[in-house]
Order: sequence, then structure tokens, then C-alpha cells
Amino acid sequence: MYPNQRFRRLRTNQAIRDLVSETSISPNDFIVPLFVVEGENIKEEIPSMPDYYRMSLDILSKEIKLIWNMGLKSVLVFVKVEEKYKDNKGIEAVNPKGLMQRAIDTIKQTVPEMLVMTDVALDPYSMYGHDGIVNNGVIDNDLTNSFLAEMALSHAKAGADFVAPSDMMDGRIKIMRNRLEKEGFHHTGIMSYSAKYASAFYGPFRDALDSAPVDVKNIPKDKKTYQMNPANRKEAIKETLADIEEGADIVMVKPGLCYLDIVRDIANTVDVPVAAYQVSGEYAMLKAASEKAWLDHDAVMLEQLLAIKRSGASLIASYFAKDAVKLL
Repeated sequence: MYPNQRFRRLRTNQAIRDLVSETSISPNDFIVPLFVVEGENIKEEIPSMPDYYRMSLDILSKEIKLIWNMGLKSVLVFVKVEEKYKDNKGIEAVNPKGLMQRAIDTIKQTVPEMLVMTDVALDPYSMYGHDGIVNNGVIDNDLTNSFLAEMALSHAKAGADFVAPSDMMDGRIKIMRNRLEKEGFHHTGIMSYSAKYASAFYGPFRDALDSAPVDVKNIPKDKKTYQMNPANRKEAIKETLADIEEGADIVMVKPGLCYLDIVRDIANTVDVPVAAYQVSGEYAMLKAASEKAWLDHDAVMLEQLLAIKRSGASLIASYFAKDAVKLL
């Protein structure tokens, strides 16, 4: 072989490196998470997520125009709910004039072609900060499912293209799909958080929405009874296959970087698009390190995104989407 075969010939310059690159990222790969709040002319930076903001609907409209013009075509919407609207059942989540429903309408009025995905979970609406209804100190799976289906239907009626259940209740995709079908929303897709782990990387996100579990007697203080154990791998395959059988169109692994083996396992197993969520903690770590000049922000960001794509992700939900597209 050597010297007739020298692998470095294909690394000689940027042109040949680009030509033989096995993995690439483009604006079409990204889902842009957006945080929405009540009010007017509000664009407030999230302290634990530098350069990322909560936006009122008027600012959201401007942001949608900006990201669309950058070539970004999909958003994932989250809302920060005022305390007065929080309860154990999340009744505000199905309010046709609620913040989520108005946010969907605002986006569609601004750029009708933008693909709108919406978070379906009760934690932003819950007085306990949980993704489900608490019943006698336990997260009630089946009762929660019924309500999540109504929440998904409410989003579909408001104009959402995809609903994105992030709750990890058993069987919720089937109930949600059946509810949408019954009401005639045959074309509303479901992007399921199929392998969502009970990760310590979600802290900044919970700061952004004020949705962390509360410390109340006889109420679970974490989400480990429904989110997955980080030690488990095979379980992710079972969860994902079940969601696809129940009607999921896209499946997601969350978090991203620490779970690239799971992304690859699932991508090798299923025939539907696989999304990965590069979560708030992953974003915050790089921001903090780059602020101290310990890491090159842009170089590490792109390397991380390439790693996620290389692992088998068809789509990447990332707070770096705009930064990455500017460089691309």
C-alpha cells in the first residue's frame, strides 16, 4: 500500500477536503427553538443562555422574517406562561386565545410557508413544573395523555404543521394521532421526543420558561419516573419503535451530544427522519467557555453540529442555528 496509497492526498487543500467530505450541514437541517412571552416590545436575554431571548409576539414576527430570509424553514415554539395561569391540569394549554395559539397564528400570518412545530407538554403550564398531571403524588400517565391530545388538537386548530410531544408518557402518540384524525387533521404531523433522557443538561431551558419541578412535599422533585435513564440504550430503541407504530412521523433524541450513540442506533433501525436536540446546557457550556477564550466558539460549534449530523440525525434542533447559518 504505502507509498502508492497516501491518505493525506485527499487532505491537501480546502478544495479537495470539501469535495470528499462525507457530512455537510445546511440551513435545511435546522429547527430553530423560540421562546415566547406575553407583552409588547419585549426581547429579554435569558441569563443562562447568552445571546438567546424570550420574545413578545411583535418581536417574534420580526424574528420570523429574519430567520426565513436566512434560509431557515422550521421553528419549534415554547411559551413562558404567567404564574396566574398555572394549575395542575394545564387548562390554559387548550385556550384557543392562549399564548401558544396566538404565537402560531403570528408566525403563520408573518411567513405562511414557515414550518411551525409546537411543544406539547404540561410543564410550562403546571404549578408543579411537571410534564403531566400529578395525582396522589404520582404523574398520572393516562389522564395526562387525554389532556395532551386536546392540547395537540388546539395547536393544530391554531395552524401548527407539527406537534412535538416532549412529555414521555406511555402511549401518548397513539391517543394524540387518533384525536387529530377524528377531527380531520390528517396532515398535521407528529415529531415525537421518543428518546428523551432525564438529563442534567436542561437547566438553562427550565430557567427560560420557569418550568423546573418545584420542591413541594409529596410531589416528585425530578422527572425520572417518565424521562429515560441515561444509563439505558436498548430502551431507546423500544420507545422509538413504539412511537412510530403509534403514528409518529419524526422521532427525536434529546439531548444531543452525550447521546450520539443513541442517535446512530435509532438511525440504523428506523425508516423515518431522526431529529436530535442540541439542548440548552450544551449551548450554555460552549458560550461560557468561549467567553473565557478557552474554546473557539465558531469552530467548536460547527464541529458539534457536524458530529450530530454525522451520527445520523436528519434534523437538528439547535440554539446555534442562526450562528451556524451565518458561517455556512
